[in-house]
Amino acid sequence: MTNKFNPRAKTVADWAYIGIDKHFHKVLKHEAGVLLDQDTEELHQIRVGMRRLRSTLTGFAPALTMPKYADQKRVGNLGRILGELRDLDVLKEAFVGHYQPILPPKEQDLLKKVLQVLEHRREKAFTKVEKLLKSDKFLNFKADFASWLDNPTYQPIGKLDIATVLPDLLLPQASRFLLHEGWLVGVNLEEDQKVREFSSQEIDYLLEKEGLLLHDLRKEAKRSRYNMELFTQFYGDKYQEYLEDIKNLQSILGEMQDCCVLSDFLSQIFPNCLAKEMPTLLEIFRNIRHQKWQEWQPLQKKFLDADTRKSLHQTILQPIFRPNSVELETNPES
Repeated sequence: MTNKFNPRAKTVADWAYIGIDKHFHKVLKHEAGVLLDQDTEELHQIRVGMRRLRSTLTGFAPALTMPKYADQKRVGNLGRILGELRDLDVLKEAFVGHYQPILPPKEQDLLKKVLQVLEHRREKAFTKVEKLLKSDKFLNFKADFASWLDNPTYQPIGKLDIATVLPDLLLPQASRFLLHEGWLVGVNLEEDQKVREFSSQEIDYLLEKEGLLLHDLRKEAKRSRYNMELFTQFYGDKYQEYLEDIKNLQSILGEMQDCCVLSDFLSQIFPNCLAKEMPTLLEIFRNIRHQKWQEWQPLQKKFLDADTRKSLHQTILQPIFRPNSVELETNPES
């Protein structure tokens, strides 16, 4: 599905308005469904709406003047509360949908205990979300965004043509992404600075030691993806290729992190005997991490390459404008 907007949208302010309007109304669309709590997809979509709304505010920050309850920080705080509940839903979906059917009977029985603990935590997290969506804080959030959309205000830079400043909006986040320390996990900076192969034991050690860095790189990749997706209509195939690489990176590192989160959650329930009680599940997690490591390394090598980095910058510096067919794509959300 593609939503078409007024082709007269030319300025930074025009495009900021389009993004804020779209993602704010996505949040509103799923609010009632979250409160009903009958379909976890409602929560997923409102959280995505919050993330993309915050990304739009961040990407267009130099051009915006937003009211008190419609700033990046407050949108991020709301999103984090929604995220606590969503993370528990993801855990449950993984345990029930992916792992429980393939475990031996003994471990399946133990997983039932895990799911009981998970459900108890989810009840508490949902109560927190329900309270949030009925709070003055959320009402003020909605009121301030609605007011701004009725009467938007901008910084002077908002009057500039999007063609003039588009690379400047994209390059800061691209630089943060490329300069992230996570790219250097497993790279010997004192030798050839090249990506090399590792044994299974070495991979386990690296993920134990540097896993949080890779998780943070994943978050930077997500911010870069959201920022780049704001402007896909202004670029060609090469830009789309880099965007797909960043999506793949986010997915690969996400699956690595999911295994760590699942394992940590199990360790809270079986603090002294997890390896003994659920050896099959832990081995599955280990195999997934190793597989995803193998998928991560080609992307690591690619984005450490000087030619790739130069090409990405050059691609961003050369937008392709189609003034008579300006569109904003509505892609599957995640």
